[in-house]
Amino acid sequence: MEPAAGQDARGALPGTLPEGLGAAVRETAEEIAALLRGCADTGLPVPGSEWNVGEAAAHLAQANELMADIAAGHARSYGDGTPQSLAAANERALAAFDERGAEPLAAMIVAQAEAYLKAMDERATDGTVATPLGPMDPDVLGSYLLTHMLGHGYDLARALRRPHMIDRARVELTLPFLITAMPRVTDTARTAGLSARYAIRLWGGARFGVTVTNGAVSVGPRPPTRPDCTILIEPVTFLLMALGRRNQWGALAQGRILVRGRKPWLAPRFPALFKAP
Repeated sequence: MEPAAGQDARGALPGTLPEGLGAAVRETAEEIAALLRGCADTGLPVPGSEWNVGEAAAHLAQANELMADIAAGHARSYGDGTPQSLAAANERALAAFDERGAEPLAAMIVAQAEAYLKAMDERATDGTVATPLGPMDPDVLGSYLLTHMLGHGYDLARALRRPHMIDRARVELTLPFLITAMPRVTDTARTAGLSARYAIRLWGGARFGVTVTNGAVSVGPRPPTRPDCTILIEPVTFLLMALGRRNQWGALAQGRILVRGRKPWLAPRFPALFKAP
């Protein structure tokens, strides 16, 4: 059956987002803003980071603005996709932006998330856009925006000793971005000479596949038909590991990761195949 006129091959109208993504972007921005509005001291350190709360919030406000601009069709240069270049771009951007107040930054995070959603509503085509991690479909950019907010939202929640906003539904909405980005953040020193087929299954149903062939990595929404190693993982744990916020050993000890397949010894190698940007 052919798609209806004005629809792409996925059956989505140009300018529309996958179900639930728009609401997740809006709600995550609002929950991060609520965290900040309850913060009396933005100089508090963020655990595991060189930034304090004000700097992390300023970075989020700037990143949301960047994503909104990209969605609106404005060319923005921001590093070359490597972790080192993105870190350098982050530091340059922060140095040129001196706002560290909780209320103004909370308002900016929400406003720029809304600007992204408005830009998506107004898009007439589904052409790819240039992002800091390479070309992406606009809805994958939305998944990128959500992923980025969840990672730094988690950091802010830890710094402020408040509950974070990551849940299974939101993790599943990050998968389009992660599947797109993973081959672009491969650690070639770790994949060199490796050939392996991984099936990654999140508790609750979401899944994808990673195939390494003589060091070359491909990632797709379906697991390989005969995986060497199947990793079953609790969704929040999966995202925190993917973003470099948690290591695998504690998760394994807590039973949040289970491994099956003919070559289970491949599982501990998997997280190190990628470098979180």
